[in-house]
Amino acid sequence: MTKLDELIHEIKVFIIETLDLEDVSPEDIDADAPLFGDGLGLDSIDSLELGVGLQKRYGLKISAESEETRQIFSSTRALGEYVAAHRTV
Repeated sequence: MTKLDELIHEIKVFIIETLDLEDVSPEDIDADAPLFGDGLGLDSIDSLELGVGLQKRYGLKISAESEETRQIFSSTRALGEYVAAHRTV
C-alpha cells in the first residue's frame, strides 16, 4: 500500500466518523466514486462538516466558493491527493 493509499483509507475513516455514517465501512467507499450525488450521496451540509474537519485535522484552508473545491471533493482519491499536497499538520 502506497502512502497515498494509506491517506485515502485514513480519509475514508475520517468521512465515516465525521459524518457519523452508520453501516458504512472504508471498504464500502470506492476511492474514485463521487462523494456527492450518485456516489456516496453526500450533500452541502456534509461538505461543510468535512471542510471544517479537514481544516482542524490537516490544517487545510478550503474556500466554499472556489471552483477548485468541487474538484477537491469530487472523490476520496481527489481529496486524498489534495490533502497530501497541501496539508500543514
